[in-house]
Amino acid sequence: MSGLAIGLFIFAGLMLTLVLRLHVGPAMFVAGAAAFLVMNGGDVSALLFTLNNLGYARLSNYDLAVVPLFILMGQFATHGGLSQSLFRCAAAFIGHWRGGLAMAAAGACAGFGAICGSSLATAATMGQVALPELRRHGYSGRLATGTLAAAGTLGILIPPSVPLVIYAVLTQESIGKLFVAAVIPGLIATIGYMLVIRLVVTLNPQAGPAGERVGARERLAALLAVTPVLVVFLVVIVGIYDGWANPTEAASIGAAACGVLAVTGGGLRWAGLKKSILGTAQATAMIFMVLLGADLLNSGLAITQMPAELAVWVSGSGLSSLLVLFAILVVYVLLGCVMDSLAMILLTVPIFYPVVMGLDFFGLPLADKSVWFGILALMVVEIGLVHPPLGMNLFIIQKLAKDVPYLETAKGVLPFLASDLVRIVLLVFVPSLSLWLVRALAH
Repeated sequence: MSGLAIGLFIFAGLMLTLVLRLHVGPAMFVAGAAAFLVMNGGDVSALLFTLNNLGYARLSNYDLAVVPLFILMGQFATHGGLSQSLFRCAAAFIGHWRGGLAMAAAGACAGFGAICGSSLATAATMGQVALPELRRHGYSGRLATGTLAAAGTLGILIPPSVPLVIYAVLTQESIGKLFVAAVIPGLIATIGYMLVIRLVVTLNPQAGPAGERVGARERLAALLAVTPVLVVFLVVIVGIYDGWANPTEAASIGAAACGVLAVTGGGLRWAGLKKSILGTAQATAMIFMVLLGADLLNSGLAITQMPAELAVWVSGSGLSSLLVLFAILVVYVLLGCVMDSLAMILLTVPIFYPVVMGLDFFGLPLADKSVWFGILALMVVEIGLVHPPLGMNLFIIQKLAKDVPYLETAKGVLPFLASDLVRIVLLVFVPSLSLWLVRALAH
């Protein structure tokens, strides 16, 4: 049996274990160990030697120190009440429009994503803040829950983004470039969601009635309250890309600044601080467990030569580059029904990345192609978080809105999925949407 066939069987077995609800970290660990044993004739010593090296190499990787720091930023923002300030600011400016409070919730999710980096945390936090207000003002359950589930994905679309950090580590790409490249697509996503809300309330005015108009003084106060959040975002992103701080240093500054803001303005107390630290430790432990499993799986698949042989086969198959790319994107959407965003990135990038790098897309150089594919992968991964029937954000919002049937939430998110598909097609055919800002800041 060829290495390619063995690799495909291992990958199929992994998918089966995931369907059987085994946690993705141990599942990848078992699959990787099986690949080592099969390719080495059952010799356990090669597997143990690799485990020793992989464990040390992964846990001593300085670049990954940004992961717990960005998670800590999000925890401080969550438990420090910064989400309320963001929602109040957005509502002060557009809450008096028809559907304005739902648009404000989408805008607040984008702002929260700028200091969080997690879709699930953004959906859960903003759901607690915005959902009661949306229901109090008479918004339909379908629009309210659909908006919050979809807008929660902005937590990973707006940098900093933990999946982008992992992509950068796997592909040896610049974290700063990826963060900058995600800004315009993230803004397009936010505007697209607001346009969807506008369309929904135009067709059904009762779904999102207008709220109260506030005065100029209240708007100014709300804007001043969120200015520090914008400053933190700019310091982190510009600091990383401009080179005066490496990603770990910028993340440290961001985490410290969010902590200070949460204490001074958001009311973070000892109980919230303990929850923030514990939540960071638990999330980091989970991520590193998945990372170790993915490392062993990728090493096992590398021995089978499956990724390399697959890339050679695709290059020589005569298939259109765009056809291959769209097939990859469809696979991401399907995987989103059974696993989370981080697991998808870890599992698929080592396989799909060599394939994409070996194809020609609009004459893009390798450096641009790497950044462009990273943003595309992130965009499609977020669809899996809200794609019925198993999108994680749907379940999170459903848990908060117990009076809204799950089917209503699923129906409410469908127009936003249409917006996602339009945006992805735009990013595929207009790579400059994700590359323009990177190129502009490079000069």
